[in-house]
Amino acid sequence: MGRMVAIEGGDGAGKATAAANLVALAHAAGHTAALISFPRYRDTAAGHMLGEFLAGRLPQTLSPRAVAVLYALDRFESADALAALVAEHDLVVLDRYIASNIAYQAAKVSPVDAPAMIAWITRLEREQFGLPAPDLTLYLDTPMAVARELILRKRQRSYTDRSYDEHEADVALQARVREVYAALAEAGTLGCWHTVETVRAGTMRAPGDIAAEIGELVMPLIARGGG
Repeated sequence: MGRMVAIEGGDGAGKATAAANLVALAHAAGHTAALISFPRYRDTAAGHMLGEFLAGRLPQTLSPRAVAVLYALDRFESADALAALVAEHDLVVLDRYIASNIAYQAAKVSPVDAPAMIAWITRLEREQFGLPAPDLTLYLDTPMAVARELILRKRQRSYTDRSYDEHEADVALQARVREVYAALAEAGTLGCWHTVETVRAGTMRAPGDIAAEIGELVMPLIARGGG
């Protein structure tokens, strides 16, 4: 059984790059590794619906709980594929996972209601849908000004041709998401977390530097083997 490592962070945090670099590091060290990114816009029915939602094409407004169900369903539809990857590889890297759903939906409700939302989504994904917790969650903490610039550099998304999708365009939401992520990391929600500061002295760290920090954490985890 392989290890599952989730890469988390707000939009534009550099998750896709960090995830790909972690897979490359694992391969270079002689391990087998695979990458799966959520949502799976082209592979699940829920993923398709999420693409429509994020592109602003749905004719109705969805509540945070309704959106949470779609994100959870995307993973539920992917459960067999994920289990197969874990069985076949030493490492499975997750570009967004359960914590992403928690952070974004909790950020949409009042701080008073956020704990209940966090608990509800955790029960939905972990208990009702039976999704496994990651062995480690790496949170890429990226200041908003830097993140918004990085969003504009993203390659064309499959679900929209806009510069910012519905979540990315909401600056207040992005700020709150960062606060919720920090709280989740401090609380150890879903298990072990490590925060990676992607900016130092006002400058974005080189991808290789970030990858080296992540590798120092993950390579020993792989060496210890699955549980």
